[in-house]
Amino acid sequence: MQVEIDPCSGFCGGVIRAIGTAEKYLDEGGKLFSLGAIVHNEEELARLESRGLVTIDTDDLWEMREPVAGETLLIRAHGEPPQVYGRARELGFRVVDCTCPVVLDLQRKIRQAHRRLSATGGQVVIFGKIGHPEVLGLVGQVDGQAVVVENVEQLQDRLADGTLRTDSDIELFSQTTMSPDGYAKIWDRLSSAMDGAALTVHETICRQVASRHRQLAEFARSHDVVVFVSGKDSSNGKVLCELCRSANIRTWHIGAASDLRAEWFGPDDSVGVCGATSTPKWLLEEVAGAIKNLQ
Repeated sequence: MQVEIDPCSGFCGGVIRAIGTAEKYLDEGGKLFSLGAIVHNEEELARLESRGLVTIDTDDLWEMREPVAGETLLIRAHGEPPQVYGRARELGFRVVDCTCPVVLDLQRKIRQAHRRLSATGGQVVIFGKIGHPEVLGLVGQVDGQAVVVENVEQLQDRLADGTLRTDSDIELFSQTTMSPDGYAKIWDRLSSAMDGAALTVHETICRQVASRHRQLAEFARSHDVVVFVSGKDSSNGKVLCELCRSANIRTWHIGAASDLRAEWFGPDDSVGVCGATSTPKWLLEEVAGAIKNLQ
């Protein structure tokens, strides 16, 4: 049995930056709070928490009654709405902002679009996962005045119930980690529904993510079996695993080496190990080694 790790899998640049910053603070022996899970991977999160990282959520900020003194709060790569920064500083946190530069640029573009559209009754539409931290941060840039859709069916519902008005200008954006094919479908359907108004489409999917979709499908097709490694809460992981499965039906989704099953593999199989932008290289290597030991 041959086992190959996808050379393009592993942390994206934004996650590398956030984790590297966290490790720097932890190496210095200081206490570090992370607002939300710094990475959607249980194995990597456990490693960082064993070194002293403390994860809190947004509700915790508003429930705090006493100010903190000199504590450090890390904003992860997904970003946050402006109100969160204000509340953190009000409590006395030192804020370390690790929002991905691609996400920061998208936040800026959405604010600008909202200013353009507000005078004419136009709307901002975001293709993204409802409730995803990045999307919450994007919607928060415009005080909730954006329509979020996850798929064409939801878009159709928003058109039917009048939430989306196609007789006024619309500017369309995508969450940075969404499927390029899915965005193209949203774009096409919305374009055909416009009623005399202008539709402006912004290319906001991360280039690293977009190229991963093309590369990963080829990787999945080139192996007999694919083992996809990602955390259960990783939105990007769910999208990429389904992409692998569409290219290779023998795709298995696991979170750790302990999830492997010997019956998935034959003695002459070529096995490809890959993962999400939130999957660490060390975990991919651990899984690959465990597969080899199944022989």
